[in-house]
Amino acid sequence: MTETVALRRTGRAAGAVRGPVLVQVALLAGLLTACSESADQDDDTAAKPSTSASGRSSSEEAGSTGDVAERGGTLGAPGSACELPVTFDTAKSWKAEAVEADPDDEPTEELAELADSLLHQGPFTMACEIDAKPAGHIGFIRIWTGATTSKDARTLLKEFVAAEDDTSKVKYTDFSPEDSEGSGAEVEYLYTSKALDETKKERAFAVTTPEGPVLVHLGGFDSDEHEEMLPAYALAKQTLRIA
Repeated sequence: MTETVALRRTGRAAGAVRGPVLVQVALLAGLLTACSESADQDDDTAAKPSTSASGRSSSEEAGSTGDVAERGGTLGAPGSACELPVTFDTAKSWKAEAVEADPDDEPTEELAELADSLLHQGPFTMACEIDAKPAGHIGFIRIWTGATTSKDARTLLKEFVAAEDDTSKVKYTDFSPEDSEGSGAEVEYLYTSKALDETKKERAFAVTTPEGPVLVHLGGFDSDEHEEMLPAYALAKQTLRIA
């Protein structure tokens, strides 16, 4: 597919435009929709470690969240690549950029609808992405933000998951963010891409803040890449603080 959708990644704190980035629709439909879930299994009890196709729990596999990546910087504070209601550490060599629609672009109605669907999911809007390619992986950690302050993190996470299709083995857990009275919840699941006819692992956590909820999602080109990137995700969750 040769049609493209223009997205602009900007450093919001500095107001600097990092330039319009043309992203192929095929890529957007694949990597940018890494958070593709429709919970056909919803376990409201405390979740046990998920089990992979190999039969091993995630804690037994290389790259599980028991490993934490080496710190490269901090994201979320004023002056960082993405200003957010939270702060957390990013893994060494990963590159963060704010994400928003390019106001100068005039796509067709069909492409505009596609771009909108990729930038919005349930009660969340994509605000930032952290690219793993400089660290040698294929995938992103993406940060989504919302406006509501009246719902708990698990409810919002479920709405995010319900906004997508083709998911399975969805498992939720709750956690308490450090130094915060807000709620936190995490989800692990499998996503099946119809285009690629492939099933891969996905994971996300959400927290509530006085400025609205924040969701951090880890996808990956495939399950192997997902596992390799888990230490970077674990670093974000372990160091997250409400701003």
